[in-house]
Amino acid sequence: MSPTFTDPLWRIPVRLRPVEVALLRTAPLRRLHFVAHGGASTLSTLQSYTRLEHSLGVLALVAHFRPDDAPLRVAALVHDIGHLPLSHTFEGIEGLDHHAIGLRLLRADPVRSVLASHGVCADVVAAALAGEPPSPLSNRTGLLHLDHLDSYVRSGRAAGRLKTDPAVMLCRIDLRASVVSTDRETAATLVDLITAEARLHTSWDNVGPTSVVRRLARQLLDATPLTPDELARLTDPQLWSALDACASTRAESAMVRYEPHRLEVRAGHAPDEQRGWDFSLRKIYRSAPLVAGQRIEAAAPELAAELAALGALPTTFRVWWS
Repeated sequence: MSPTFTDPLWRIPVRLRPVEVALLRTAPLRRLHFVAHGGASTLSTLQSYTRLEHSLGVLALVAHFRPDDAPLRVAALVHDIGHLPLSHTFEGIEGLDHHAIGLRLLRADPVRSVLASHGVCADVVAAALAGEPPSPLSNRTGLLHLDHLDSYVRSGRAAGRLKTDPAVMLCRIDLRASVVSTDRETAATLVDLITAEARLHTSWDNVGPTSVVRRLARQLLDATPLTPDELARLTDPQLWSALDACASTRAESAMVRYEPHRLEVRAGHAPDEQRGWDFSLRKIYRSAPLVAGQRIEAAAPELAAELAALGALPTTFRVWWS
């Protein structure tokens, strides 16, 4: 990759530092070019961009707001290296957690040696990733940070629902105590994107394919010598190859890729439905920006109410093949 790039979403020009160039040449970072940010929903939506694109977008945001914070820039670049194939799809299977995996990779070669050779402290990077203390990449307050900001806006563009130029939005955004803050109009745009993303996650487009591929991963682990740790390090193409090579998963793997329209999804428990399987979403993201430096509940209660309403979205489903 060239030592300079312009993020196509935010249109932020970035000059990569030597440590960032070196990291982008390592396998854990290169792997993200082959992991879909949208997970299994890439089978049924236009969410085709990768974890690497998102990571570079987050780096661009950090370079914009905190250009001289070297550890934070590194944290932005490596924050997703622990992601499993198809991103969040397999989170929780056999205890797999992308945050924990990412921290292990941060302290292992080749990432560890790259950081050490450039004088970057892995512990400082890890602290920024953990949000201890709160950083522009992570916090424990439930408020919007740069990682999720890029995710919401990038997803909105991919889905064709982004009505505001991201570069214009960026001019209206700042960081207040490491939290995204903006004006009332831009906050409304962000709330629309956050709401749409939550509804996507609870829709057929995500629930159907994700539930199938999670089941296939469990079957793959049961039927082959593949370990959970080995599963976690596959790329998306390697995962599909493994599923195609396994007799227990081959047929359904083809079905979910080529006939996803046959999937039926019903929200809630369906004890009367004998077909299929149950599926539960682990989490619905709804982190809110500050509005002119104030919490959204005080500055824009109507927007806060929209986010609060997301708590009523279904998180349990019954899925089956028709």
